[in-house]
Amino acid sequence: MLYCCIGVVPAKAAPRNATQPAPMQREPGETLVRKLPLLLILPLVSAVGFAEPLRVFASVVPIQTFVEKTGRKHVDPRVMVRPGFNPHTYDPTPRQISALAGAALYVRTGVPFENAWMERIRSANPGMQVLDAREGISLRELEAHWHDKAGHDAEHPAEQDHGHTRAADVPHDDHDGQDAYNAEHNHEQDPHVWTSPPLVRHMVGLIRDKLAELDPAHAADFTRNHDAFVAELEALDRELHTLLDPLPNRRFMVFHPAWGYFADTYGLIQVPIEREGKEPGARALAALIDQAKREKIKVVFVQPQFDKRQARQVAQAIGGVVIAVDPLAADYVDNLRRVGREFARALQP
Repeated sequence: MLYCCIGVVPAKAAPRNATQPAPMQREPGETLVRKLPLLLILPLVSAVGFAEPLRVFASVVPIQTFVEKTGRKHVDPRVMVRPGFNPHTYDPTPRQISALAGAALYVRTGVPFENAWMERIRSANPGMQVLDAREGISLRELEAHWHDKAGHDAEHPAEQDHGHTRAADVPHDDHDGQDAYNAEHNHEQDPHVWTSPPLVRHMVGLIRDKLAELDPAHAADFTRNHDAFVAELEALDRELHTLLDPLPNRRFMVFHPAWGYFADTYGLIQVPIEREGKEPGARALAALIDQAKREKIKVVFVQPQFDKRQARQVAQAIGGVVIAVDPLAADYVDNLRRVGREFARALQP
């Protein structure tokens, strides 16, 4: 009997190429060990590529604009005195104080609310650096007296100090001894330094240097941004000189004395109604009105953040108008162009 056996013959493995390496057998933990350096590097690459911008608080909106113009995408600029609020009486919100904990820098300008709040602002984040944007600037004093000094100031234009504007000393009236606003002169310094483009050029240099110190990896970007903004400021300064230098009238009336550095820079004289946060009494107000009539002042400039009632009273008495100009606007360059045009129209003979 013939028996046939049918079976399955195992297939032979294909011959291995001599140059093909044999597969390696790895221990269970070896793969993780080999990948560990890559796992350590990836977070660093991510941190470099997606670093959080520097959180920078500024006292007022124009300073926030200067920080944004200098830092661009590398900063998270925030403001303490919110738009529409008065820097003299502002109280930061609890949310703002809490947000200071994540800030790398606070840029101050000496506006009045900071006198009461600066210690608490610092204590909210002891590691936060504080930059005083007035550093290196010759500060002017707020007018503490109002005198009938027509013709006197024209003989004493604003002084210059190495490219930085400095207000001429406020003169005393020695004609008849009559003070329209007989307030005691306590040498309060004017914090509105940002209303002068040449002073802003100095301030953004300080901001550039401080941002580069805090974030050296982007120092070149800060320099480029700074230079571009300075070019804008210099063009603005030339435009304002062209607009204001030829005007024969140099005095303008404002409710709140926020335009002193602007006036000093362009050879103008501001006549404020309010002094040191105080409105004048009836006698002082009457003297202001008489002075405005003699000098043919027809415009009273007001700041949107302040009460306009007394300005309207003066304007009505002199047959003039009230015009709002905002030293706290965010669009700094365009805003100062508008302000320059308003002043030029008001000072036409």
